[in-house]
Amino acid sequence: MPIALPVPDVVSLDLLHSVAELGSIRRAASAHGVSQPAASMRLRSLEATLGVQLLDRSAGRARLTPAGVAVVRWSEEVLDGVRTLLAGTAALRAGGRTQLRIAASMTVAEYLVPGWLNALRGTEPGAVVSLQMGNSEQVLEIVSRHRADLGFVEGSAAPAALASRVVCDDDLVLVVAPGHPWAGRRGPVSAAEVAAAPLVLREPGSGTREVLEAALAASGLVPSPLVELASTTAIKAAIGGAAGAAVLSRLATRAEVEDGRLVAVATSDLPLNRVIRAVWDASRVLAPVARRLLAQLGVDDAGPPAARAR
Repeated sequence: MPIALPVPDVVSLDLLHSVAELGSIRRAASAHGVSQPAASMRLRSLEATLGVQLLDRSAGRARLTPAGVAVVRWSEEVLDGVRTLLAGTAALRAGGRTQLRIAASMTVAEYLVPGWLNALRGTEPGAVVSLQMGNSEQVLEIVSRHRADLGFVEGSAAPAALASRVVCDDDLVLVVAPGHPWAGRRGPVSAAEVAAAPLVLREPGSGTREVLEAALAASGLVPSPLVELASTTAIKAAIGGAAGAAVLSRLATRAEVEDGRLVAVATSDLPLNRVIRAVWDASRVLAPVARRLLAQLGVDDAGPPAARAR
């Protein structure tokens, strides 16, 4: 059916995501290569188009309102669709040039894949790469259905149906807003306290959720969800202005912890170590560009699964 007008501007939605991720309009504007006044104007126009206040500007630093958090969450699929459209049309323009299809979990896609692809361009300048994002469960499904050549997932266990190799470690960290009671705590928080606390969690099927649940289950505990969100960005925005806590990738929270927007809280009896894995279908021959990317990541054996799974 036709879309009822007015339609929000995709660039402005992407800018709103950057504000949620980076914590300020100034930083988001810099990331998008525009001036702060121009970014502010775009965001106010987006608010006018949608008819809701997305940012609270009263405290000197723009923070997402509850409506803003919801819009960030709802617009993820829209932005993913635009990225897919752009990747697809780039592939059409590429003609016979080398193509590589990657699927990656959200944390990997946001914080690791861009650097990997920049390095790949040094050896494969003509490669056209398309990227699909989802949680770890969705990435495994994409690779299993041959809709991607390589997948990158988070978690504690190797998937049984696909070949896999560990690429790197990425532990999780308990984070809260500066005003949370745990922010000034001297001693570590126990697993029982984490389980009893209202938590802002990733959705079931995500590698982050899997590791947290496994760590709590080792002590016979289960988490207490305050809310479930399918985006690390949305979770950080939610706990930044609320009483909840979250367990997220250290990679994904480093900037916020360093500048004081979030506080990392020490934990006890709660193992939050995990690994990032490359996964692929061993029954299919990997293209040279895929093998080259794996080699750059330290995976130089694309032979039989038994020789490389760990």
